[in-house]
Amino acid sequence: MNNTQSDWLENDFIRLRALEPEDLELVYAIENNPSMWHISATTAPYSRYALRRYLESSRCDVFADGEVRFVVERKSDTRVLGCTELMNFDFLHRRAEVGMVLFSRYRGEGYGRQVLQLLARYAFSFLHLHQMYAYVTPGNKGCLRMFASCGFTRCVNLADWLCVEEGKYQEVKLIQCLASDFKQ
Repeated sequence: MNNTQSDWLENDFIRLRALEPEDLELVYAIENNPSMWHISATTAPYSRYALRRYLESSRCDVFADGEVRFVVERKSDTRVLGCTELMNFDFLHRRAEVGMVLFSRYRGEGYGRQVLQLLARYAFSFLHLHQMYAYVTPGNKGCLRMFASCGFTRCVNLADWLCVEEGKYQEVKLIQCLASDFKQ
């Protein structure tokens, strides 16, 4: 079968597209949202200058950069719904971590599952990864259900994994999906 980008990165409703220079404000808003810093291990705001340099230097090649980030775009009106990425790419062991941010107004509408399905199809069929994994806080029930619906299983509870404020920690669930367990 002769596959094109659209076979891997889009369905009837959404597409995962490369970051463009015009996405600077989107990346700025996501990376500088303090409510997500404890999840992403960010310790200070990023400047537009630093993010512009990131956008310019990224080769959009998971093998070269160790990560690949996509903008999630609704096809009907090209509205940006959020971002997703494969990060901590490990070529030797054929695995990568999944990250996803959907804007709150688009959560609970099935977009997250579609994004995860497209990302998994790209990772498993095109990049030939053996597994994907994610860290999810136990309170994020919708996210855990979404991952489970695509074949991710809870593997380990990591106690006191995230420092959410001085002296307070939160556990996370490390979940993974092997290519053979992926559900479309």
